[in-house]
Amino acid sequence: ATCGHGCKYGECMGPNKCKCFPGFTGKTCNQDVNECGLKPRPCEHRCMNTHGSYKCYCLNGYMLMPDGTCASSRTCDMVNCQYGCEEVKGQVHCLCPSGGLQLGPNGRTCIDIDECSTGKAVCSYNRRCVNTFGSFYCKCQQGYELKYTSGRYSCADVNECVTNTHRCNLHAECLNTQGSFQCKCKQGYRGSGFDCA
Repeated sequence: ATCGHGCKYGECMGPNKCKCFPGFTGKTCNQDVNECGLKPRPCEHRCMNTHGSYKCYCLNGYMLMPDGTCASSRTCDMVNCQYGCEEVKGQVHCLCPSGGLQLGPNGRTCIDIDECSTGKAVCSYNRRCVNTFGSFYCKCQQGYELKYTSGRYSCADVNECVTNTHRCNLHAECLNTQGSFQCKCKQGYRGSGFDCA
């Protein structure tokens, strides 16, 4: 079976037919399913969509149970956690709904971990790290765009001269470079290429 456009988060099952992994949808399985918007809702109280999955968390005074329901907890109510809590051997601990969040100094609220600055995030060559609340993603560097070629996604150089996104002077030639472009004044003109006289 060959899938010309590929199956980003799935496998090719027939000519251009993808079977998506759980949590993904779309013709090429490249879209995240927002499980929090599904009916019936997967969480009793609050739901946070994550890449390919979701996390449940409870309102104050409730404790998250393994099946995603929220059970009343007097001890959790007293601790006043931002995203619910768990009780282990009589000890109450506040929880954060994502691995990209950590408990703040007060032990009750969750603060974002900037994976881009801590070096936890590893983006491949030609990609830069973008931090999000509770996670991160890798984006193509400026001057490159995400392309699907020969069975995989990669960051390909944008030819600004062809796409007409350059700012060269009317009397200048545009020369494409990796990730950028240059402007050179035509014969009989002098200047930076952005200004030619």
